Amino acid sequence: MLAVILVGALIILIGTAIFNGFGERGASPSRTLQPVPEEVPPAAPAEVAAIDVNAPGRTADRLTYWSEDLAEQTAIDPQALRAYGNAELIAKQSWPECNLRWNTLAGIGWVETRHGTYSGNFFKPSKLDENGFADPPIIGIPLDGTNNTAKIPDTDGGEFDNDTEFDRAVGPMQFIPESWARHGRDADGDDYPNPQQIDDAALASAHLLCSHGRDLGTGQDWLDAIYSYNYSQDYVSRVARAANSYAIGQPASS
Repeated sequence: MLAVILVGALIILIGTAIFNGFGERGASPSRTLQPVPEEVPPAAPAEVAAIDVNAPGRTADRLTYWSEDLAEQTAIDPQALRAYGNAELIAKQSWPECNLRWNTLAGIGWVETRHGTYSGNFFKPSKLDENGFADPPIIGIPLDGTNNTAKIPDTDGGEFDNDTEFDRAVGPMQFIPESWARHGRDADGDDYPNPQQIDDAALASAHLLCSHGRDLGTGQDWLDAIYSYNYSQDYVSRVARAANSYAIGQPASS
């Protein structure tokens, strides 16, 4: 189901070439990138700093020092990077058998929306505001059965996608409302799971990936997890390549 959403919500709107260009922002044009491993599951990334994820408020902010140099190396928005690290720590506590690492979440975030910076509008791209919300909100095209999309009647009364006729993919990690109802989680401490907020979206993605008792430290379970997000070999390959790039501390590339 999510496979058609990526195509319909992102690529059709503007074209793959322009979309890929957003992935290079922040990378130094003179930097020589190293060969990317081809491991599945992806190679292990830098360890996330130990913080108290049960503390009140936005716990991802406690990873600011950890994220500074790494965000520069990987060209990931610092807020997005902290959200992925925070989600890994929560997943380690909530689903210890899952063995989810932050670079897998980052690989998905890069492919879906370039970490909350791609909305399909070339002239008004999104960014993450100071509270981690996509601004402007990222809302895909209606999933009405056209443009190679599935036909998904409205399931949220337009709460998240502003559409009371059909569902649309929303937020930095591109959830449809029906999936958000099952996997949405609050991670920024405001007691309201919001798919437009990067901490919440990253944790929801972690919950989706870790479902069914998966162990993402094994190749088959990692593949099954990414396929559950988007059943496409090309999608899986792009996520794996991005995750492996982040594991060695460099930006993802197309």
